Amino acid sequence: MESAVHLRTVDISFAVSGKQPFRAVAGADLRVAKGEFVAIVGPTGSGKSTLLNAAAGLLRPSAGVVEIEGRPLEGLNRSAGYLFQADALMPWKTSRDNVAISLEISGTPRRQALARAEEWLERVGLRGFGDRYPHMLSGGQRKRVAMAQVLIRDPAILLMDEPFGPLDAQTRLIMGDLLLDLWQQDRKAVMFVTHDLEEAISLSDRVVILSTGPDARIIGDFPIPLPRPRDVSEIKLEPEFQNLHRDIWHLLKDQVLKAYAHSTAEKA
Repeated sequence: MESAVHLRTVDISFAVSGKQPFRAVAGADLRVAKGEFVAIVGPTGSGKSTLLNAAAGLLRPSAGVVEIEGRPLEGLNRSAGYLFQADALMPWKTSRDNVAISLEISGTPRRQALARAEEWLERVGLRGFGDRYPHMLSGGQRKRVAMAQVLIRDPAILLMDEPFGPLDAQTRLIMGDLLLDLWQQDRKAVMFVTHDLEEAISLSDRVVILSTGPDARIIGDFPIPLPRPRDVSEIKLEPEFQNLHRDIWHLLKDQVLKAYAHSTAEKA
């Protein structure tokens, strides 16, 4: 299949005053095909968000190339929508206006943008919530508005950095089902960063494992052959899910323990 995102032998380093550059990611080679949902998992400090930022064009690799739809990325990735862990909602705007602004800034007339925003609020289950401000919404409702805000632009690539991290366990399951329902409709290429291995397996076509940093590397790439469509809460009960979780956790656990030992030694 044709690539939507291809990180070719990418190194990403950061300057450190008075010291050698800090290499967060080393030799990462990651391909995400069009229509593919790829989850990226690793311990804290393994460079998960760093890879996502490179795909977004927010970070420039110190070595290697980032390709978007077969072409080297220069500047920001205009083909991507980015959903962060923290909501990017403006507190002085209603839900409708927060969604519509994504179109207005690209020149869509306000009336048309507002009409499209209403359609998207309905698609994420918030019909009738258009006049509510962010402080009037629950955490899950705010996340639905944030999803509509990104998806209304119809990006070819969706970058998601622990988008459901702040939510409670039950709401995360609901949001996972909503995301899969929306994704199933047009199959965007997705790079989904999470600490939650169960979430990664439940949602994705592949789970990519990063080693502990610095010099984090891709050390595992597991296809997820679970049938679609999926119910995020029910799929976890399947024996095949449990087998996949065991196999992936066997590799991931060592990296998590290494990261913990490293952080403990630094504090000592």
